[in-house]
Amino acid sequence: MTKNNTMNTSTLSFKYELEKQNPRTNDGGTTRGASVKDFPASIGIAGVSMRLQPGSMRELHWHANAAEWAYVISGTVRTTIIHPDGKSYTDNFEPGDVWYFPKGYGHSIQATGTEECHFILIFDNGNFSEDHTFSVTDFVSSVPPEIAAQNLGLTLEEVAALPQKEAYFASGIVPDELSFNATARPEESDIELTNLHRYPLHSQQPRIIPGGGLQRLVTSKEFPISKTMAGSVLELQPGALREMHWHPNADEWQYFISGQAEMSVFLAEGTIVTEQFNAGDVGYVPMGAGHYIKNTGDTVCKVLIGFNSGTYESIDLSEWLAGNPKDVVVTNFGLKEGEIEKFPSKKVFIQPEK
Repeated sequence: MTKNNTMNTSTLSFKYELEKQNPRTNDGGTTRGASVKDFPASIGIAGVSMRLQPGSMRELHWHANAAEWAYVISGTVRTTIIHPDGKSYTDNFEPGDVWYFPKGYGHSIQATGTEECHFILIFDNGNFSEDHTFSVTDFVSSVPPEIAAQNLGLTLEEVAALPQKEAYFASGIVPDELSFNATARPEESDIELTNLHRYPLHSQQPRIIPGGGLQRLVTSKEFPISKTMAGSVLELQPGALREMHWHPNADEWQYFISGQAEMSVFLAEGTIVTEQFNAGDVGYVPMGAGHYIKNTGDTVCKVLIGFNSGTYESIDLSEWLAGNPKDVVVTNFGLKEGEIEKFPSKKVFIQPEK
């Protein structure tokens, strides 16, 4: 079902109540994670819900076993990243923006503005864990003091005053364009909507299905650096159905931002698992497994979806059936005369409630 992995599907749940878990908390930040250790079904993808207070920073760090794709839900945040060629990049993000950091690239994340920033991190490896991230304070405090002193140009006394263990979160001054902490504001003519590591997903014109909902999708085609991951935001009107479909090239990881939903995951041989979701829950679908998402509430259901492939591929049931000669479908389902005319004649994608 998943890339280079197998699972015992008979005992798995494809739902994890992420926001109900106890958070890791210190110095103005909280984090809740869902790796395969916490969420056994999620073999191919892991995720983290992180909140930072203004000025609080997820310290300089890197991930050795996964790339990072993120979506900002609320607040504002600044990131920095260094590339192997020595170039560094600083970007500012608002709600609806996406970032992507390749595996092994050092980066930081700091909340700006005056309110808490909440964002979802998605990693292309189910074995990823925030607890095993490489942090700069942990690195410096773990080597012999004389090595740190030589490398940083400090005295041993000054090294002794540095953090003596991983900081993980660090509180600081909220950066703004007037402070010495901020990068220079570009000339208006130099401002670009999409940067190397930033894609403004919410600014994208959505795919709209009248009465059913909408989708915004970003892949490596629109966001070239995001070679290993794609993502979308799906909004379903009450009663609407994201039709039965599957993804032949990627696992799917879902974070329910708002509303209520039902999802079933079809695992072949008559095996199907149905789950009910609320805001703050996480869902997972193995690569190739059939599934649907239905809004079961009376408000819009908004879902963030991540895929562990930079290319988005989906096979939707309506389009598949409509693409066959009618006699093939009639024979396959044993249809009576006239019933084939009730089947979809083209791709549905989202089906409004009738």
